[in-house]
Amino acid sequence: MTRRNLSLIAVCLVGLAVLAGLAWRAGVFAAQPSALVGGPFQLVDQTGKPVTEKMLKGKWSAVFFGFTYCPDVCPTTMQVLAQAQDQLGPKAKDLQVVFVTVDPERDTPAQLANYLNNSAFPKGVVGLTGTPAQVAVAAKAYRVFYEKSGTGSDYLINHSTPTYLMDPKGRFNRVLPFGIGPEEVARQISDAMRR
Repeated sequence: MTRRNLSLIAVCLVGLAVLAGLAWRAGVFAAQPSALVGGPFQLVDQTGKPVTEKMLKGKWSAVFFGFTYCPDVCPTTMQVLAQAQDQLGPKAKDLQVVFVTVDPERDTPAQLANYLNNSAFPKGVVGLTGTPAQVAVAAKAYRVFYEKSGTGSDYLINHSTPTYLMDPKGRFNRVLPFGIGPEEVARQISDAMRR
């Protein structure tokens, strides 16, 4: 190789290093999943107390969107989360389970309190509701799909089924898909807590 070729290669490498440094500073290589799920919301809990996304800070949070008249996915998810909570042992004190309704017309704070007071559901689960507009904002922030199905008072809600694990800073960590057992849920939460 000639001296000229070596100089040209050196200049190219320096240029690439400078571009990579600029891209790094601009956040091109930063992990983006936290920006994709979660965000601001204003709802009320099952006691009627107003809450915002700040309630997710300080603990790990398993956030699930469902509704109290749900015949299958919602109670199953709550039972799996309760069993996973038990399997976490002492780590369970650092986890809160949050149930956000996608049926604000029927799921009042009192209805949520009654529904979540099930001994098969997680201890200390927080239920959230609000106006239809407030629930829509929260669902959009979490990329949750939901739509009313049927008419009259016995309608159902078609909705997304995953649970979102948020870290103690309120940032998205991972999806806990519907259908995995309590052992796997506990393992994934425990792994996330260790990192």
